[in-house]
Amino acid sequence: MDYHYDNSPRDVQREAFKLQLRAARERRLPISIHTREAEADTLEILEEEWKDSGLGGVIHCFTGTRAFAEAAVELGFLISFSGVVTFRKAEDLRETARSLPVDKLLIETDAPFLAPVPYRGRRNEPAYVIETARALAEIRGTTDEEIGRTTSENFKRLFNVL
Repeated sequence: MDYHYDNSPRDVQREAFKLQLRAARERRLPISIHTREAEADTLEILEEEWKDSGLGGVIHCFTGTRAFAEAAVELGFLISFSGVVTFRKAEDLRETARSLPVDKLLIETDAPFLAPVPYRGRRNEPAYVIETARALAEIRGTTDEEIGRTTSENFKRLFNVL
């Protein structure tokens, strides 16, 4: 659900989102959600279509509010942080990353977009995810190795990877 660019009518986005949730639910699969400037509608639909599914998911490339992150965690979602968490003006995002339970965190590149500092403005590469891990470690007062281990375990738990 992306209301930033509004490339698709919002009612069409909402209906497509519901269909995707239903398909994942039928197949007993976790879901990865992209939501931008659509938090209220995203949560409303998740409450209707996903809440009692027993399945989790990922809020991909999270840049939303702390309230949205907390509500998504309550619904069984993990919150995935990208290079945006390294941006100078992303203090609210860093505060959200600091406040969430560590077992609800993931990191990602969102390549080729949103390269972290010190690569900001360049094409993002998977190798740069270490910068996101370093930032998250600093935010949470731990090491990048620990963040890497924890987020890998979180991913494996969510997607049942052995």
